[in-house]
Amino acid sequence: MNDEGPLLDLRAEFPILRETAYLVSHSLGAMPESTREAMAEFAELWSRRGVRAWEDAWWTMSAEVGDMVAPFVGAEPGSIVMLPNVTTAEAVVISALDFAPPRSRVVMAEGEFPSVRYVWSGLARRLGAEIELVPPDASGIRLDLDRLLEAIDERTVAVPISHVLFESSFMVDAEAVARRCRAVGATLILDVFQSAGIAPVHLRRWGAPIAVGGVLKWLCGGPGGAFLYVAPELRPRLEPALTGWMAHHDPFSFEPPPMRHRDDALRFALGTPAVPSLYAAREGLRATGRAFRLGIDAIRRKSLRQTRLIFDAAGARGFRLLTPAADESRGGTVSILPPHAREVAAELNARHVVCDFRPRSGIRLSPHFYTSDGEIERAFAEIDDILATGVWQKHRERRMAVT
Repeated sequence: MNDEGPLLDLRAEFPILRETAYLVSHSLGAMPESTREAMAEFAELWSRRGVRAWEDAWWTMSAEVGDMVAPFVGAEPGSIVMLPNVTTAEAVVISALDFAPPRSRVVMAEGEFPSVRYVWSGLARRLGAEIELVPPDASGIRLDLDRLLEAIDERTVAVPISHVLFESSFMVDAEAVARRCRAVGATLILDVFQSAGIAPVHLRRWGAPIAVGGVLKWLCGGPGGAFLYVAPELRPRLEPALTGWMAHHDPFSFEPPPMRHRDDALRFALGTPAVPSLYAAREGLRATGRAFRLGIDAIRRKSLRQTRLIFDAAGARGFRLLTPAADESRGGTVSILPPHAREVAAELNARHVVCDFRPRSGIRLSPHFYTSDGEIERAFAEIDDILATGVWQKHRERRMAVT
């Protein structure tokens, strides 16, 4: 057994790990203990200072927390703003683009998260975009990179694509996509939600001009903390129509339109931010930052080793695997399909082995830097028992009774 000791030493910072095998960081990272104090800090400042809290701390937090995100994604300080969710971030980007023919095509993967597809097929299409979807290859798991690159041409205005697809955990060659986009003049919008904090992300090195993501998952920062990166050299050329008073050059002048956008990362801000979520985001970034200081390569190495343990354990039991086997193509999650997967997942959660189930990808399991090998062994021991005893049936009966 090799638990990568220095990383595992950080377990004590996450209360849920005291009683739970937490294998769902791809969906919601474990909460650091310090988040509790941070939320109390927010409440204390509000109760004691009232509206003066804006000047004391709150007004600049969207950019300050964005600067904390920057090292995790290979971006420079001053290039990231925090927003409520990735859907909003994508909508802000859409509102800054021109979809006039002949450059009106948007190339996306079929496996994108539905919320992202909704906003592009809804808002962008209404603004004139033509959406082209690239299907997965014959396996249904991997994205055909050659087919994707071929679809990106001189008619393409934007390529919103995930670095790691949420269902299969297939890792896209982001650098190759960025290179192709530059060659034809398209704009890459890279979604790093499923990679930031668990795998190396190098936005500047790759030449990705725009990126979105969030602290909800591998960065352990809770809901409401999404981020939008725009390369500084691109920033002056984008004027989002979806905007708000915080993005104004002189917000406290309360000028009527037309809008005069700021020149910094807050150019892409909206109205008044959800301040409590920024406190939670800050603590998640601090906690995961302590792991990050041990090296993203160490985090990635441990992730690959433990996802391989899951892969091998599932394969030995004859379970179907819906995640790529090759290390270079795999993110931080493994999707497995045992018999009665939905019910097995429900019973695992009842037994404090926390995972999730998705209709097209079965049970998703994701170790993080704080996961022990023993927790993976426990998960499969529980699956064996659930299937052998037939206890999974009570969840099916319960579900049938509800429907």
